[in-house]
Amino acid sequence: MNSSTALLALLFTTSLLQAEVKLSKVFTPHMVLQRDMNAPIWGTAAPNEEVAVSFAGQKKSTKAGADGRWSVKLDPMPASAESRTLTIGGIKIDDVLVGDVWIGSGQSNMDMPVASYTQNDPVLDAASKQSYPLLRLMRKNADATWETSTPETNVKMSALLFSFGFALQKEIGVPVGLMVGAVGGTPSGFWLSEEMYRDSAACAEAVKKFAPTYDHAAMLKKYEADKAKFDTDFAAWKPLADAAKKEGKPAPRGPRPPQKPGKPGETNGGKIGQLFEQFIRPYVGYGIKGVLWDQGESRTNIVGVDQVALMGALIGGWRKAWGQGDFPWLYVEKPSGGGCAFDYTQPMNRLAEKFAKLPATIPNTPDREYSHVAFEQIMKYPNTHMVISSDLGNGIHPPNKSGYGARAVQVALAVAYAKGSEYLGPQLAGHQINGGKVTLSFKHLGKGLAFKNGDKLQGFSIAGADKKFVWADAVIDGDNVIVSSATVPQPAAVRYAWSNAFQWANLFNLDGFPAQPFRTDDW
Repeated sequence: MNSSTALLALLFTTSLLQAEVKLSKVFTPHMVLQRDMNAPIWGTAAPNEEVAVSFAGQKKSTKAGADGRWSVKLDPMPASAESRTLTIGGIKIDDVLVGDVWIGSGQSNMDMPVASYTQNDPVLDAASKQSYPLLRLMRKNADATWETSTPETNVKMSALLFSFGFALQKEIGVPVGLMVGAVGGTPSGFWLSEEMYRDSAACAEAVKKFAPTYDHAAMLKKYEADKAKFDTDFAAWKPLADAAKKEGKPAPRGPRPPQKPGKPGETNGGKIGQLFEQFIRPYVGYGIKGVLWDQGESRTNIVGVDQVALMGALIGGWRKAWGQGDFPWLYVEKPSGGGCAFDYTQPMNRLAEKFAKLPATIPNTPDREYSHVAFEQIMKYPNTHMVISSDLGNGIHPPNKSGYGARAVQVALAVAYAKGSEYLGPQLAGHQINGGKVTLSFKHLGKGLAFKNGDKLQGFSIAGADKKFVWADAVIDGDNVIVSSATVPQPAAVRYAWSNAFQWANLFNLDGFPAQPFRTDDW
């Protein structure tokens, strides 16, 4: 073999070896590496193949295992807007920045793109028409790659995550990467792995407690009756739909098939973890700053398991899978909207419910699982923080996505960057009953308590031992609120904003955040 032939053979062999190196979709041009941490890089190669990784003056090498898997971790780096090349084996990844990476996940309010909201959100519309060189986007598509933020790419991105990202990048002044994995109409039970769910003692306990109260046979019987009605309705709808199609007209809305009920601890259709495996698993291990979550309308879809218990399993499970500690977890309060605003001139509050007088009848107890009260409980998990939404405008798909994003930035700055101050409204800390008055104390006072809208503080109801609530008189006394009623001389309990919608409740802190609904009783 002459020297030329030997050289060609060597080059061919080297090319084959380099071709064996394969990377996850998270490693593409325009990516953002997480600053100030040992950023993981991983992939596959031929078994026992040497893989070299270099970036920003660092050089790391490792050998693929017998299964072909390999990984290295870069040394922590400060944020950098310099466009640099990450080299992995023979693969060169250009235009890599170093900054903060946030994942957005959940259902439709995280999934729906910017283009769906620009018509009714002037702030988002204006922002989407700009290019943000230090903002990088990764959509949920299977073949998605990192993209630079331009008017063309912005409109395809999650409206909420983009609203969060462009505003956050402006505040912190470093590159920001956004990765989304969300699907409309999906329950939380699809967004954690089967293992995460099975390892949750809280979920197991919820199922154990619920099972004796659940008549599966009766639910199946109801399902069969509902299915028979669906079959009849579908048979009547089908000819109408076919006729409309022939005439080029939209088909009338068809009947929805009922879901077959599962047993306690099982889903009502679908598989636990199916969306986690499809959309989140490819991200697992990538260096991130935190998560922004928006989901809840579809509950858990696991019979007997409530949203609070399931979210504990999900949040803890994601953190364990990532192996990066208790990174910040921000989640949007549900239901969306429902309350009045401190300052309607602020863009984020422009679509809040208008302040209203107290209803003649005191509202019923809010939904046990889907209420502001229930969602507040998710904050009991470490480094988990609620994005208050009651004063941002309501609807299943609130049109004010820029406002929701801006509020999420307020929370992120306070809890993840130590740049903000207050990020929640007043929350009940305790109460004392003295004679005919109840003194309420609060945490998250911010700059102090205040009422806004109307000529007095309102939204409080009070009851004696008979459990009959009436609207109460309430006044702010320094950091406390004193509640009483002439018709309840011996009060036993106080409730505030005790409803899913409470535009008539007007307690805030001077930072502009609305007080959270609460009760002092457990009736």
